[in-house]
Amino acid sequence: MLRDVVTYPAYKDREHRALAGLSMGGGQSLNFGLGNPDTFAWVGGFSSAPNTRKPEELLPNPELAKRKLRLLWISCGDHDNLISFSQRTHDYFVKNNVPHIFYIEPGVHDFRVWKNDLYMFSQLLFKPVDVAKFNNDVTGGSK
Repeated sequence: MLRDVVTYPAYKDREHRALAGLSMGGGQSLNFGLGNPDTFAWVGGFSSAPNTRKPEELLPNPELAKRKLRLLWISCGDHDNLISFSQRTHDYFVKNNVPHIFYIEPGVHDFRVWKNDLYMFSQLLFKPVDVAKFNNDVTGGSK
């Protein structure tokens, strides 16, 4: 027996498409999101893992990212063993003047950190974001 197909209206353009993930998914979100700026305008990586490409490979054309990305979010716990991957990416973006938010909060590689990262990231989606209002090294608590 075939069921009736239900359809829902949805925006299909890049301005209404976000990609984010945690750990291995964070690395893949940065890899795919930054590698496809014509598909994704909003990209987030939470505690991104070693599968994250080197920054020069992630974003070989910083000028393109400056024009295309609406939000680039990188976050990690301050005691996460993988923080070096987020830090090197952040450093590259700073060096190349790529607007982004680098959010460091107390914690390790676990759900408490990711839950807050998702909350913070999701509050900024699909509306104008002035990343200049954020300190490039945003800390969610004491280090």
